[in-house]
Amino acid sequence: MRSLVLLLALMALSGCMKVSDMGEGVRYQMSDAGLLDHSDTTRTLSVRLQPDSFIFIGQGAFVPPGKGPVPQQNAVAEEAFKSFVEYFPLVRRAKAPLGLEDAIAEARSVGAHYVLYTRFARTDDRIGNGDEWYDEQAVDRLGWDTGVVQMMLIETSTRYLIDTARIKSRGGLLTFHDNTPQDLLAAPMREYARSLLGMSR
Repeated sequence: MRSLVLLLALMALSGCMKVSDMGEGVRYQMSDAGLLDHSDTTRTLSVRLQPDSFIFIGQGAFVPPGKGPVPQQNAVAEEAFKSFVEYFPLVRRAKAPLGLEDAIAEARSVGAHYVLYTRFARTDDRIGNGDEWYDEQAVDRLGWDTGVVQMMLIETSTRYLIDTARIKSRGGLLTFHDNTPQDLLAAPMREYARSLLGMSR
């Protein structure tokens, strides 16, 4: 009798929900419980851009406070570029960190409509493999990485601030091996790019 009830319940659920939705729900619950990578994005506005918008991506030279090794110089801009190029056909990235004024000037020189200016505000690259343990050898440094990224979306011609966003991310128990704070950025960057087009998950 119990197995029949379970079977009927599963059939009812499968009729109401797509498999992809069920998978996304499981992934969200596991990330919320700390088993998988988790991120939280906060935006000031819910502005949308045209799909043919030309976006120039730059990163400040600011060195984030935190523990562990400093992230690669242009890591945030590189991750943003990889995500945005999936959704916006006109995207260019600065080759190295640069100041905001320089980013706007370079964006104007290539004809970009918007500047996405990024930086790590904080990072904590904890021990996640044997090499990192050899370097630090501190039990309290074992664990998953965390990071906070800040972004400004600026209209190039008017210098008007279109949007600001903050991404807070942390690794998961099952995914922390060999990870760094920049490895946590791919999913939230894709989500932010999609949100600028008004696309749901």
